[in-house]
Amino acid sequence: MSIYLDNSATTTLAPEVIEKINETNSKYYGNPSSVHTVGQEARHVVDEARREVADFFGANPEEIIFTSGGSESDNLAIRGIISNSEPRTSKPHVITSATEHHAVLHTIEDLEKEGKIEATYIKPDKDGLISPESVEKEIRPNTILVSLIYVNNETGVVTPIKEIGEMIEKTNSELPTPDSRLLFHTDAVQAVEFMPVNVDELKVDLLTFTAHKIHGPKGIGGLYVRWGVKLAPQITGGSQEFRLRAGTENVAGISALAEALKLVHSTQSTVHSKVEKLRNKLIEGIQKNIPDTILNGVRTKRAPHIANISFMNAEGEAIILNLDFLGIAVSSGSACTSRTLEPSHVLTAMGYPPEKCHGSIRFSLSRYTTEAEIDKVLEVLPGIIEKLRAMSPFKSLNESTNSH
Repeated sequence: MSIYLDNSATTTLAPEVIEKINETNSKYYGNPSSVHTVGQEARHVVDEARREVADFFGANPEEIIFTSGGSESDNLAIRGIISNSEPRTSKPHVITSATEHHAVLHTIEDLEKEGKIEATYIKPDKDGLISPESVEKEIRPNTILVSLIYVNNETGVVTPIKEIGEMIEKTNSELPTPDSRLLFHTDAVQAVEFMPVNVDELKVDLLTFTAHKIHGPKGIGGLYVRWGVKLAPQITGGSQEFRLRAGTENVAGISALAEALKLVHSTQSTVHSKVEKLRNKLIEGIQKNIPDTILNGVRTKRAPHIANISFMNAEGEAIILNLDFLGIAVSSGSACTSRTLEPSHVLTAMGYPPEKCHGSIRFSLSRYTTEAEIDKVLEVLPGIIEKLRAMSPFKSLNESTNSH
């Protein structure tokens, strides 16, 4: 029996997507930049997919840039804006949060170390929330970009992107010249399948998305760039993607991304309800049957597919390995940092001590998760935690402290 509850790391390919990949690879193998018929057939596939992707986000086709995935899109958005920023009397200032995905956080940290920007890293409240007010108070005359994650990849907590976008729009309306307007980027990788992502309603200028979080293939993603926003390309060598991203287009990946978004569009409301119900059953079952557990992040304002829970006096990696032995896949947070021994930067920024961070497990569900799978996890998990706590050095330390 195999139970996969690590969908925030990556998702299984939908059958419809597999079919689309196979069809495209077999029929449309040409280079879209070639002028002959085989190449132009591939170009038509890319153009049609771009239109479908743009429709999903409420954008124009010319505002969609295909990339290799979320990390590249985040880099293109942030580095592209900074590289193209007009000279000012002071360094450009960027606002982000301390709980971003590392593709955003490390990019901004690197630019800061290189002396190219000033940066502010907003800490969330104890529930993991970032408020519009906390962003507004950090805006300076030299602020050119705000970059905030839509759905946190570790906790599932939702940032009020629309409200922040409205605040930024109001701030921009009061500026003396449009040239100094503040731009707004969101990493929406974890949001696309479950949250509203119409770019005009969100008031965003740039939005990152990727296929492999929505039952599409790895290696393909995109960046929405509002018309008129100027970016400097980060990969050069050709004129593809409106001269913003050189390289022969991944035709099969692009068509598969569009197919995955079609699936999301046609099933979003029913999938949201189903996944949320199963996630709630998981949370409630754990809290009822396992003492000393903490749900990390606010209980309500969260995406339906993620539950991050700390098991006190139990080590996260040991929990993962014990579940894996039984065919159950979970994670301790972001897959990008799961091989490190550092405590979660997200939980640390929320004010959690190391022992709570090290005992945290992220359960992330998908449209294919079943109630029987959740029942199985709830059946085996209490015994695993009880066994690990009996062996825990944290438990011994706590008992020794309490005896004094």
